Amino acid sequence: MRIALFATCLGDTLFPAAVKSTAVLLARLGHDVVFPPQQTCCGQMHINTGYQREPVPLVRNFAEQFGDPGIEAVVVPSGSCAGSVRHQHEIVAERYGDAALRAGVATVKTKTYELSEFLVDVLGRTDVGAYFPHRVTYHPTCHSLRMLRVGEKPLRLLRAVEGIDLVELPEADACCGFGGTFAVKNAETSTAMLRDKMAHVTGTGAAVCTAGDSSCLMHIAGGLSRIRAGTRTLHLAQILASTRTVPHVLTEAAR
Repeated sequence: MRIALFATCLGDTLFPAAVKSTAVLLARLGHDVVFPPQQTCCGQMHINTGYQREPVPLVRNFAEQFGDPGIEAVVVPSGSCAGSVRHQHEIVAERYGDAALRAGVATVKTKTYELSEFLVDVLGRTDVGAYFPHRVTYHPTCHSLRMLRVGEKPLRLLRAVEGIDLVELPEADACCGFGGTFAVKNAETSTAMLRDKMAHVTGTGAAVCTAGDSSCLMHIAGGLSRIRAGTRTLHLAQILASTRTVPHVLTEAAR
């Protein structure tokens, strides 16, 4: 398949390794991965904060960059951004867009997927040839869980990883407290939610906490580093891209 990779703002600026790992993984599985160079923010941040008219140019650019008929699928290493494209772009286009934008959004949303659902639902793969001999726990992010409803797909992929010691995260479906601007506007509530999440993560004894969204991992990692927990965070794509031939080497976590 010819697959277009959407990096997302956070991936492009702060977590490029997760984006690169997604490309490496898809290429290893035999697909042609392309990167539309004029891609920008999907507009999720604006929409979630209540500014629905302002991201119209961003939504239009997304539809133009990824609407090429030669692109068979758009893969996003982020449940929140994939959710925005699939659900929020249509709302923006219907309220503030023109006919061309509505048509473009309708075309692109049908071929846009979060990484785990693309691997499992489209490619029919759970074993992607990964090797990761470490103890790992998985945090299901809110948008992937509740908006995209990816369910067990990330866990099915992780269970098939050679050498992994996958441990269940207590109260896994509880929010980590990030929520974008929620963490800024409701700092005390966000911190309390994070405190609970960190307690559950560290209680598993896992060396790594993984998820499908770099934003949530950033929030969790910040908390874990402040208490010097020694637990690392790593995007799901980085675990799946790790192989016996080219293994991912864990960096030292703060203790």
